[in-house]
Amino acid sequence: MRTFVIHSLGELLDRVTPSEPDPVTGRRRDTGVYRGSSNANTPLLTSLDRLGGIDPPHTKSDLEEHILRNYIRYSRPHLGTDRVNDWEQLVSAQHHGVPTRLLDWTYSPLVAAFFATRPSDERDERDRAVWRLDWKLLHEKFEFPTLSLLIKDLDELFGKEGHFTPWTLMRRGAQRDFACLLEPPSLDQRIVAQAAVFTLCSDKSRPFDAFLADHGLGGALTKYIVPAKEVGRIRDQLDLVGIDERRLFPDLDGVAAAIRRYYA
Repeated sequence: MRTFVIHSLGELLDRVTPSEPDPVTGRRRDTGVYRGSSNANTPLLTSLDRLGGIDPPHTKSDLEEHILRNYIRYSRPHLGTDRVNDWEQLVSAQHHGVPTRLLDWTYSPLVAAFFATRPSDERDERDRAVWRLDWKLLHEKFEFPTLSLLIKDLDELFGKEGHFTPWTLMRRGAQRDFACLLEPPSLDQRIVAQAAVFTLCSDKSRPFDAFLADHGLGGALTKYIVPAKEVGRIRDQLDLVGIDERRLFPDLDGVAAAIRRYYA
């Protein structure tokens, strides 16, 4: 895994912009996905990994099925439309803060920087991080298409011996280790605004970065460290380019959060 220290938003953008145009499109478009972390020293843990604490993590991973069952049971009155299948239920649960094995990413390094530099409750400021994942290396390693996967693709890739559902993965595990990039349906405007995607991994006993390293994929990750003293500066730069709560949480809660932080 490569690690860089960045001191400004411009430096981050320079780092992630390809040096040469793509030979097919002629554009300098990065193909990675990004994740912001409020602590540069923590591994890549899912919300399920963190349930019950992170010292050690994974202590309540066996509750995964119970958690999703209860979300499906109690969420129905609040959903505008019925979800198509249980994978959409899993995505919806993760999106609304329920602990799952999915890990949040975004196509935008600016969105990831926003989540990395959000105000912290910690008394002492700490280094933050923006992670970049070269997901195409994962798909090549695990013999998946070079496109991000839609929910409908999961059955075609994994369901050769029967219908492949989250319950199959939770109860029986996977036939083989894998990690993939999952493109969620646009369940609401927040997913769209945040350019959100998820990684789905067969393993829930290791941090995602450790899983990748164990499969020879440590090079698929890059970590951009934001020193504690630069967090406020980058946060202000994000405001200048319009990356704030009001845009990324397009509802009244987002409006209120943007106003609250701006005038704090």
